[in-house]
Formats: sequence, structure tokens, C-alpha cells
Amino acid sequence: MWHYYTFGRPEFNAHHHKRSNVETAFSMIKAKFGAAVRAKTPMAQVNEVLCKILCHNICVLIQSIYELGLEPVFWTFEAKEPVDPKQFAFAGF
Repeated sequence: MWHYYTFGRPEFNAHHHKRSNVETAFSMIKAKFGAAVRAKTPMAQVNEVLCKILCHNICVLIQSIYELGLEPVFWTFEAKEPVDPKQFAFAGF
């Protein structure tokens, strides 16, 4: 690994930073929702972990909205015509 780190620094850093981001996300999820999985069956355990990840993503999204002062646009079923994604390019999205 030392040779890989020394002679392949760009590749090593790319993989290392991905791992660092994943470990940070796992740490945040465990701190916020607990490290224990209470479900009994394997399928229920997977569903519980996926639910924790979904809740974490929602919390991060809400935090970003408040910290960055974003104005979220919610789509409704009453919309008469579809929204063109290109119009958001000028709004800084």
C-alpha cells in the first residue's frame, strides 16, 4: 500500500476520499439514529437500515435548504404543464 500511495497518489487520493465520505456518512447516521438495528428478520433489517439512510438524506437536504437559504419548489398534481429543467440553469441551480 505504501508503494501505491507513493507512486499512484492521484488514484489513491480519489479512492481514499470516497472512503472518507462513506465513513463520515455512516458516523452521522449512527450518531443521529443509533447504531443498533432492532429488526429480527434479515429483510426487516435491510429495510430498517435503508429507512435510516433515507431519513439521513432528508435531514441533510433540510439542513442545506436552511443553511444556503434555498427556496424549494415543490411540484403539485395541479400543474397544467411540465416544468422545463433548463429554466433552472439561470436561477443558479
